[in-house]
Amino acid sequence: MSLHPTLRESISADLDRIVADYKDFHRTPELSMQETRTAAEIDARLTDLGLTTHTYGGTGVVAVIENGKGPVIGYRADIDGLPIAEDTGLDYASTAEGILPGGETTAVMHGCGHDTHITVGLYLAKYLVEHRQLWSGTVVMLFQPGEETGAGARAMLDDGLWDEIVRPEVIYGQHVWPGRAGHIYASKGTAMAMSDCIKVTVRGRQAHGSQPENAVDPIVLGAYMITRLQSVVSREISGRDMAVVTVGTFHGGLKENIIPDSAVFELNIRTFNEDVREVVLDRVRRIILAEALASGAPEPLIEDMYRFPRCYNDPDEAEAFIASAASELGDEHVHVEGPVTGSEDFGAFGDAIDVPYVYWFFGGYSPAEFGGDEPPAGNHSPFFAPDDIETTLSTGLRAGLAAVLSKVGR
Repeated sequence: MSLHPTLRESISADLDRIVADYKDFHRTPELSMQETRTAAEIDARLTDLGLTTHTYGGTGVVAVIENGKGPVIGYRADIDGLPIAEDTGLDYASTAEGILPGGETTAVMHGCGHDTHITVGLYLAKYLVEHRQLWSGTVVMLFQPGEETGAGARAMLDDGLWDEIVRPEVIYGQHVWPGRAGHIYASKGTAMAMSDCIKVTVRGRQAHGSQPENAVDPIVLGAYMITRLQSVVSREISGRDMAVVTVGTFHGGLKENIIPDSAVFELNIRTFNEDVREVVLDRVRRIILAEALASGAPEPLIEDMYRFPRCYNDPDEAEAFIASAASELGDEHVHVEGPVTGSEDFGAFGDAIDVPYVYWFFGGYSPAEFGGDEPPAGNHSPFFAPDDIETTLSTGLRAGLAAVLSKVGR
């Protein structure tokens, strides 16, 4: 639906503050499930609006905005940063550090745009509170930790979220990405892929580097495993299906002339279909075990790290959102896209209580960023930072408000 003029006027009047808040969140990111300062700031802002806050999953913050009879709608914003050293050169760039689960110190950056999501979510709540005359019903604001590790939504659910908070009839979420500022990108049906993250410990036998005949070299063995895994998609999966197998880390050894007794690599698998997922996981395991056997090595250790569910936009609700967004932003600014191979745990909130949800993307870059030889930096890049901040934030706000008010607006 098209927003009431007073809402657009409020966004315009607050835009300098909105941008300043965004920059503050950008400067101060925190790692997944460690978002204590971020959660405290969100809690304080919501409390200042007169709302009662609730904590779930350690650093998740929830507020229920009640405004008479009407539908119950959920809106989710994720809040965690990434272990990335920012290289944008911005005067508000992050210099924050955090501690990884293994104890290592790392630079931290909002390299996926969650600073944008926090800001949009807080101002969406602000306008709902300040303009109660424009709507009737209940809106549940979910500020979720730990999206990057797939732990946050599950932690909030395991902490009793839907046992204690009123259950919504539909849930909305959105994500900034390297699209054109002012534009919305939405899917009907499957929106984002399932993701399985696996750690493999390759076991060998240690020896001096000058005496390889006494070793079972886990680095060579791991290299064969990784190379062979590239054939899963090209030779084990039908061309009609989608799968991605990526090895993102490989660690082995401490000195160039010592063959170590083990090496470790981690891989990430993306699929859209549960049957395809099962095939890929089976083939991955078969290849890893077979390569170890062929090398005379002990059986490797294969551990599940974490998993993201499929994000499935209810087709009818997605169609309704697309119509509402087009009414507010214009048909030429709303694009219906196919599913993307990225992953999200947003869908877990709806899947847990069997309610529909819609998840979409909004662009963060000005047209000038698309005119060069290189595309603009994407999510999870040390260079990721929307260059048209005002349009990016106002578009996220307008799209979020249009979605929510399409259900509860008067």
